Amino acid sequence: MRFLSSIFIVLFFFNCTAQNKVIQTNLEKEVSLHAKPKLVIGIVVDQMRYDYLTRFYNKFGDDGFKRLINDGFNCKNNHYNYVPTYTGPGHASIFTGTSPKNHGIIANYWYNKFSKKTMYCADDSTVIAIGSKTDTDRMSPRNMKTTTFADENRLFTQMRGKTIGISVKDRGAILPAGHSANAAYWFRGKDEGNFITSSYYMDSLPEWVKTFNASNTAENYLREWNTLYDINTYTESGSDLNSFEGGFKGKENATFPYDLAVLKDDNKGFDIIKATPFGNSIVADFAIQALAGEQLGKDDITDVLTVSFSSTDYVGHNFGVNSKEIEDTYIRLDKDLERLFKALDAQVGAGEYTLFLTSDHGAVEVPAYLQSVKIPAGYFNKKEFRKKLNGFLVEKYATSDLIESFSNDQIFLNKSRLKALNLDLREVQYAIVNEVINYKNIDKVYSSETMQNTTFSNGIEALIQNGYHQKRSGDIIIIKNPAVISYSETGSTHGSGSTFDTHVPLLFYGNGIKKGSTLAKTEIIDIAPTISALLGISYPTGTTGSVLDFVID
Repeated sequence: MRFLSSIFIVLFFFNCTAQNKVIQTNLEKEVSLHAKPKLVIGIVVDQMRYDYLTRFYNKFGDDGFKRLINDGFNCKNNHYNYVPTYTGPGHASIFTGTSPKNHGIIANYWYNKFSKKTMYCADDSTVIAIGSKTDTDRMSPRNMKTTTFADENRLFTQMRGKTIGISVKDRGAILPAGHSANAAYWFRGKDEGNFITSSYYMDSLPEWVKTFNASNTAENYLREWNTLYDINTYTESGSDLNSFEGGFKGKENATFPYDLAVLKDDNKGFDIIKATPFGNSIVADFAIQALAGEQLGKDDITDVLTVSFSSTDYVGHNFGVNSKEIEDTYIRLDKDLERLFKALDAQVGAGEYTLFLTSDHGAVEVPAYLQSVKIPAGYFNKKEFRKKLNGFLVEKYATSDLIESFSNDQIFLNKSRLKALNLDLREVQYAIVNEVINYKNIDKVYSSETMQNTTFSNGIEALIQNGYHQKRSGDIIIIKNPAVISYSETGSTHGSGSTFDTHVPLLFYGNGIKKGSTLAKTEIIDIAPTISALLGISYPTGTTGSVLDFVID
């Protein structure tokens, strides 16, 4: 009996020990499951088509874009799921995990049908600029209706995790950082050349920002812009001298080199830096200083840094997708990314941060260039369109004031005038749809009635619906033919639902990220829930995207 008791005690002890080991192992797994990076960095490269990664790949070094491609996860078939593909909606969608239908940033500027005025996506008359003497730059994120993953991280960490947003564009700094950010900084050009913010965030600039602004960094970038390498090796772009590029005022041809110090007075002073690769360089400089100045990633509470490199957009608009200037800009951006990554390794620690890189939209080849090589393309004349449509309305309704605004390829009808004339809104919408569909360079036309009462699951109709906000969008939505733009005949632009605008890079790298790639379709709205899942925090309030679980290690 005593022997059996001894065996029971031994077995009981062994069982308890085994259970404790299982519990301990499970606890270790739990701790590992919820391990978090010290810093999340969200990088947006403005107007970056996906094929820039492949087209310029052999010109990149090993420690910039290639570091993310080779040591991170590459989503090769990543797209926007809405139109219009503009900067404001793009930045908002990346960080909120939803489309304009929910976050409300339907464009950079849109017509406000209640105030009867055009409004800007980051406008806020209740605040003032901080760090500048200007009476403009009154900016905040208040027009965005949902939270970002940075907001959710702030809430999760009891506001101890910091969020800092940086860009040369105000909207590129403000919208990604969200509503609860510690700061958003953007570059004020003109005669100032400083990074500024608004009273939404603070009453005065931190000392590190004042020191940076006093360092003459902006002045140092008023230098000659020539190609980084021999221009004859830039075989991935067209000829330097052509008729498809804009260039700078004060210089006869859009050809290298460009003396920025000489050209600045004719090109809005320090604003000229934005339209060169050096605008990206000064953003990288400022972001590196922010790491130290804000002590980002210095403890175990996750911080968020958003960095938007927007000079790629200015260069693209000016010189076009196929220019030597755009090639040189991306070669130089690769070097700036390398500097930023090395600073992250040194100041936060290799393996201690998670990073993603994407874009807010792509861009179309210059239509005049496409026409020259027999590819369908063209230009849309807004003035002629309105004249023709007004003629139709006069003939049908005996009035020319039914259209209140034409904004972002959307027609806003004058509801008061419709009521006064006893006209049915739906009937007028359908009459305009049936008229405009016959016009040159118009591909499709839809009414708000259709967008509100029909559910589309694919095609351009689904993209329109995801970009349609009932309170802010217009009564008629127009889709132009592919590669037909309302723009000058030099330079590139964007905004459509064509793949050259929707297909953008998506690279994940660092803590918690697998190495690999996929050709499965992903959407821009998947980024925020994926980062939220990685951090173990709530998804942003309007999230409609999916977690890309295959990128999480």
